[in-house]
Amino acid sequence: MLFRRQEREKFPYEYPSHLRELAAELPRAAGVYQFHGEEQSVPLYVGKSVDLRTRVLSHLREPGEARMLSQTRRITHVRTAGDLGAQLLEAHQIKTLQPLYNKKLRRTHRICSIALDLGGVRYAFSNEPNFRLRTNLYGLFGSKMAAMDKLRALADEHELCCARIGLERTPGGRPCFRHSIGRCRGACAGKEPGRDHDERLLTALRGIEVAKWPYKGRVAIEERDGKLRQLHVIDHWNYLGSAGSLREARRIKGDSGQFDRDDYYIVARPILSGELRVREL
Repeated sequence: MLFRRQEREKFPYEYPSHLRELAAELPRAAGVYQFHGEEQSVPLYVGKSVDLRTRVLSHLREPGEARMLSQTRRITHVRTAGDLGAQLLEAHQIKTLQPLYNKKLRRTHRICSIALDLGGVRYAFSNEPNFRLRTNLYGLFGSKMAAMDKLRALADEHELCCARIGLERTPGGRPCFRHSIGRCRGACAGKEPGRDHDERLLTALRGIEVAKWPYKGRVAIEERDGKLRQLHVIDHWNYLGSAGSLREARRIKGDSGQFDRDDYYIVARPILSGELRVREL
């Protein structure tokens, strides 16, 4: 370990000299940037910031990014009117362009949610018809296994019955295993009314409830930075594109496709909190 430290001190990290000049040309404003190598079709990296110049310069201080920086020949950027636009554009570009050095925000083909209906606990998937229109969805998971793991953790925390929520099969109506070790209040043994158990289940799930889309259809979220104005068009939590005017925004009517978890996480708070102006289209 000491040898490695001495080697780093003897041979300090040096980034390609042209990168500082490229970074210095970037604005101190919000937007998305791309690092490009010799290959023009696929960027090396896509990132976003509310201060493009400062963020790109910060890459030059990271020895762990030396390999990527050594391949970087150009830096391009797109200005946005604020942080929301930068987040949406970054997520869109990473999913469509698949940059070589981006590991997060890669497209997940199918999202799983815990669903409650009259039949009890079910699992709903984002590739099912009308998934975006459903209510009573809880959590957005990359797989059914991840959803079941979360449900099992909630069962531990709230003493829920694993048989009643579908995590355990009990032959002949016997109590679940966790009841025998004192970790279930006995809905499976007639010791707790089913209604009481289900109310506790609902309480446990409320912390991960997927918000219902609060509008009839598409909306535009407005951001401004001086003279730059952007309207981000959203339909049932999915990002469709951005425009510079309300007239242009109304023309954006693309197919929103499957429910997009990243878009939901990005736009839910601005829409539900009212921190940005939202216009129905």
